[in-house]
Amino acid sequence: MHCPFCGANDTKVIDSRLVAEGDQVRRRRECLASGCGERFTTFETAELVLPRLIKSDGSRQPFDEEKLRAGMQRALEKRPVSVERLEAALAHIKHKLRATGEREVKSLVVGELVMGELQKLDEVAYIRFASVYRRFQDLNEFREEIDRLAREPAKE
Repeated sequence: MHCPFCGANDTKVIDSRLVAEGDQVRRRRECLASGCGERFTTFETAELVLPRLIKSDGSRQPFDEEKLRAGMQRALEKRPVSVERLEAALAHIKHKLRATGEREVKSLVVGELVMGELQKLDEVAYIRFASVYRRFQDLNEFREEIDRLAREPAKE
């Protein structure tokens, strides 16, 4: 690690600690260059890459967590679901995407994961999202989806 004060690349770790509930390592370092001796702190986190998305038109784009969050928030608008539960659902979706081990996944996979999480969080939000995602054309499609939900055992 280069010293941020003098630019020397000879530094030594003098202390390491886990922070952020074990998701990060805090390292205190000391520059070994003669005349500098400055101390500084670095933080190390794992870089976890999410796969690129293959859209229905065949185009590819990077995974956008903010876009995913915004879509789920839109479906959950004015529903009694805490931010913590939404963040946990987002983390679960990202974990499943990483677990595929694929470099690219179809956007349909993400849509299905979102619907699964929303169904667990709030059935009204699930219906809202499904109606847009599956492009419901009339009231019968809403009714069929609601009937299917009523037949399924509660998921928690």
